[in-house]
Amino acid sequence: MTRMDTYRALTPGEIAALEASGSTADDWSSIEVAEDFHPSQLRGARLGGRVRLASGVRIRNSGVRNYDIGAGTLVEEVVRLECRGESAFGNGTEVAVMNENGGRTVRIYSGLTAQIAYMAAVYRHRPALVAALDRMARRAADAARSAQGSIGRDCRITDCRLLRDVCIGHGATLEGVSVLSNGTVGDFSRIGIDVKAYDFVTAEHALVDNGSLIERCFIGERCIFDRGYTASDSLFFANSHCENGEAVSIFAGPYTVSHHKSSLLIAGMFSFFNAGSGTNQSNHLFKCGAVHQAVHRRGCKFASGAYVMSPAIEGVYTMIMGRHTHHHDTSVFPFSYLLEQEGRSALLPGANLSSYGTVRDIEKWRQRDKRSAGRDLINFETWNPFVGNALAAGLDALRTLYDSNPDAQSFIYNSVHIKLTGLRRGIQRYEQALAATLGDLLARGGDGYDGRGAWIDAAGLYLARSCMEELLDAIEQDAVTTPEALTERLRAFAEHYDDYARSWALDILARRLGHTPDAAEIERAVVEGKAAQQELQRLAEADRAFDCSFDMAVGYGLDATTDDERRADFRAVRGLE
Repeated sequence: MTRMDTYRALTPGEIAALEASGSTADDWSSIEVAEDFHPSQLRGARLGGRVRLASGVRIRNSGVRNYDIGAGTLVEEVVRLECRGESAFGNGTEVAVMNENGGRTVRIYSGLTAQIAYMAAVYRHRPALVAALDRMARRAADAARSAQGSIGRDCRITDCRLLRDVCIGHGATLEGVSVLSNGTVGDFSRIGIDVKAYDFVTAEHALVDNGSLIERCFIGERCIFDRGYTASDSLFFANSHCENGEAVSIFAGPYTVSHHKSSLLIAGMFSFFNAGSGTNQSNHLFKCGAVHQAVHRRGCKFASGAYVMSPAIEGVYTMIMGRHTHHHDTSVFPFSYLLEQEGRSALLPGANLSSYGTVRDIEKWRQRDKRSAGRDLINFETWNPFVGNALAAGLDALRTLYDSNPDAQSFIYNSVHIKLTGLRRGIQRYEQALAATLGDLLARGGDGYDGRGAWIDAAGLYLARSCMEELLDAIEQDAVTTPEALTERLRAFAEHYDDYARSWALDILARRLGHTPDAAEIERAVVEGKAAQQELQRLAEADRAFDCSFDMAVGYGLDATTDDERRADFRAVRGLE
């Protein structure tokens, strides 16, 4: 609907024609139509309350009550499309994310972004901030509140059972839906067969299909829910893809992926995450109730059958294999393997730096970005200040461990075991990765921005902690009062990311040198960084070469009579020709 739409009452002749074609209304005087309306647009329509039909709307064998329907929209074989009274259409729904008891509750609304939700969920130690963000959400809900439902332009709504108190955006498709209740469907979204969704909001181009069940959820831009996925009290942001499994009280940042039937994600935070078959990230330590949470930082992957008992946290790009019940904290060890060995959690620091799988993951996220609105702000850079700070902290932790007992063959750090060989290799890899980070960031950006010190990964956006604190202060002081203004502040930072990141790198280099670096020292760091990147790339390519080698041709060439035939089958199937 637009303000340019004009409506009129039906003529007596049009009413007669509509009734002759099987259409009814509680009160024909409450029905308004576009100037170019023709009775042939309705057949078997059951209209109740106030209904407004824009140009080209068609209704076939459907019940519609208290709805404005946008131009070019088809409503066909819908049992009930109704707005029963004043509704905010899912806006303002409280979602008990990360903490099942509601300690991190976030109100959802159509303008919600990953970064705003991150602030609301994570900064509970700042009650004034939480209150300000909650007011923002309440205002958005109040603005959406109406006793009249709305459907946008060019929608296709067919073969649905019950659509109650639902606002539907432009270009949306609803086909075979079982129940939608108290929700908002974003522009160009698709809701499909046997879906049931209650108290929800979807962003643009979301897909919910094939028997999925949604309760108290926000589903972000280009998210996919399919094959009976169930989710409650959860937030999902850009490009997340979930099928078959279950989620309860999770913060699913961008690119959270869970495809397998047996996966359970509960009371945790994820982003750029992949859950293997049989994954169980759960909150089973109920001594004081369901109060514990786990944080799996960007790029973590769960191998098939992996289990983590909350509370726990891992560093970025960690591969988790086996069962882990001792509440580990490996946040200072990025790019690691976390393994189960003899019933204990064992860590291989930095092992993922030489894995081609990590390289492939980082490359594919950018390639698979299908967003058009771009409401969530996302950095894809491998080498960045947030990871750089983790690399530096990891180096310090490993060196401190070694210095504490140089003769030891193994060490314990925050409930994980680290062997001496793994410790030494981790130091080497982290030194290479930190050099790569500094070199990469020093080669880009300009002066005039202060990104020194700690950085944050705010649900996909890397930013300096000082910048985040400045923004949080502004929100608390009511200097930023709308989601749009908040996002613009964040977007301004994102546009100067390279400049802030270079400032961070210059500061780190100065600390390592013990003085302000001159141009020659900066250039030397850039050259060394390129060499370190090349070495890490070489290791990753060697890992790829092994995975593509004839040693991995086990199970290929089943009826082959020679190695050449088996090798040919292997290469053909793997696409190695």
